Amino acid sequence: MEAENDVFARLEQRIQQAAELVTKLRKEKEAAFAARDAALREAADARALALRLSQELELLRAQREEVRSRVEKLIAQIDSLEGG
Repeated sequence: MEAENDVFARLEQRIQQAAELVTKLRKEKEAAFAARDAALREAADARALALRLSQELELLRAQREEVRSRVEKLIAQIDSLEGG
């Protein structure tokens, strides 16, 4: 009977350890999913920022070309005044 109790005690201990391990692994899984979700949100934010900056860059380039064109016209007008 004593040996049988030892077997049940060991079995009970193993079951308790397994339950603790399952609980620990579930918490780790939840933390990993939370970290993944945070990384996905951060990546989406970074993509949105990159898109916004790309659009802003294109706008600035267009404005630069417009200013360059206007300055060239002004220079041409000044040159024509000096030559005329």
